[in-house]
Amino acid sequence: MQGQMKAVIKPTAAPGAQLITAPIPQPGPGQVLVKVRTASICGTDLHIYFWDPWAQARIKPPMIFGHEFAGEVVELGAGVDSLKVGDFISAETHVVCGKCIQCRTGNAHVCQDMHILGVDIPGVFAEYVVIPACNAVINDKSIPPDFCSVQEPLGNAVFTALSDDITAKTVAITGVGPIGLMAVDVAIAAGAAAVFVTDVNDYRLGIARKLGAEMAINSKNEDPVAAVKKATGGVGVDVVLEMSGNPSA
Repeated sequence: MQGQMKAVIKPTAAPGAQLITAPIPQPGPGQVLVKVRTASICGTDLHIYFWDPWAQARIKPPMIFGHEFAGEVVELGAGVDSLKVGDFISAETHVVCGKCIQCRTGNAHVCQDMHILGVDIPGVFAEYVVIPACNAVINDKSIPPDFCSVQEPLGNAVFTALSDDITAKTVAITGVGPIGLMAVDVAIAAGAAAVFVTDVNDYRLGIARKLGAEMAINSKNEDPVAAVKKATGGVGVDVVLEMSGNPSA
């Protein structure tokens, strides 16, 4: 597909972003062109926007950023037979090499030559994006696009929560931002006996309670370790999921 599109880029090594007109990218062999229907904003995108030390060390402007999205396949690259034009998809945002020892031993999530959409390669804050066909996940078209775009962070919650068998176990989740709240749902769905959460944001703690958390503790006001031990008869919990990203947690 030839033509121009709107895109949001990190234009220079400084805080901020810019809306530009750019050429529509062309899919190569094994790739597909996707018309973006919705994109969600991740904490990573805020790091890039505000140009914090992590972004300064990782991002090479100019770069179209954004990586959580859902959209429609509009063009197939050579050799793609797993998708068809019109498929409604989301995508795994980590593009792996498939060749290194990690990829060949089932550990592609730590690929030696990984590239991330919107971080290392052009992202999804644009009208169109090119992705590897193998990264696409076909969605049921009855699911709202806004829900489909957050499957990527949901995957983070699922991966973390299910890294151990939590069935019939007590679980503590430190940090109930979006992914931590997703982890509450995942833990309950996986059969956790009880879920305890900690955060410093009362609004988020309230959501965790509505989702079914046994206890939601504001760690600014209460010692979470003491509170959990009291609630469990001094036993504590079986599994802790650190979802805050804050070293003090």
